[in-house]
Amino acid sequence: MYRILQLLHFGYHQAMSCLFPVAIFGTLAISRVIEVPFLYRYDAILLILLAVQYLMYRSGLETRDEIKVICVFHLIGLLLEIYKVRMGSWSYPEPGLTKVFGVPLYSGFMYASVASFMCQVWRRLRMDMTGWPGLASAGLLGGAIYLNFFTHHFIPDFRWWLTGLVCIVFWKTWIIYRVRMVTYRMPLTVAFMLVGFFIWLAENIATFLGAWTYPDQQQTWHLVSFSKISSWFLLVIISVIIVAQLKHVKAGRKTKEG
Repeated sequence: MYRILQLLHFGYHQAMSCLFPVAIFGTLAISRVIEVPFLYRYDAILLILLAVQYLMYRSGLETRDEIKVICVFHLIGLLLEIYKVRMGSWSYPEPGLTKVFGVPLYSGFMYASVASFMCQVWRRLRMDMTGWPGLASAGLLGGAIYLNFFTHHFIPDFRWWLTGLVCIVFWKTWIIYRVRMVTYRMPLTVAFMLVGFFIWLAENIATFLGAWTYPDQQQTWHLVSFSKISSWFLLVIISVIIVAQLKHVKAGRKTKEG
């Protein structure tokens, strides 16, 4: 019975941390079957997601610092989307007034939702890390991963080398999280893989709902390639590096003030 209570408590906080991603999928699903009068679908999605973010902030579900992180990720994601669409990796075929270089502005929220989840679950499960490699190692690795998403169109793809570096740099890094009064821990690289896998599942749902379309999905939808899991694995690392570094800096400030 005790283990069941722990699992339910853990599941509750995971579910609450997923509120914004769920809002995105709900909006995609509803907008696919219900048209908003006088608005293109992409524009309606953007307005709805902006309203959701505002309500989450005003209700206290997200803090000001978390909103800042979400904005950073929205920009990072939007820049990557613009580049990838230009390179023909995928497309947004529907019309919209809020499209920039063929990319709807709402697309940045799909990256921001990962940051929202990271921030929420960190706070709710009172997470911490041991063996953090520091800003220099983590920052350089995160920058190299992000750059590789752009450069692999022109030079060899170094994702597997970068994956190996991730295992080396974060070999001693563990996530500490708390469920009620009990403390648990997990290797950070395992957490990367789990989150990457679940984002891949979410990606399948998103493409099915018409959030974007890969070239091989133009005629009919089918499962997204398993190779995309490695891409999300690496993208999650960038998310964790930024969020973890922010938490470390904030914790350091509190310690000095105390």
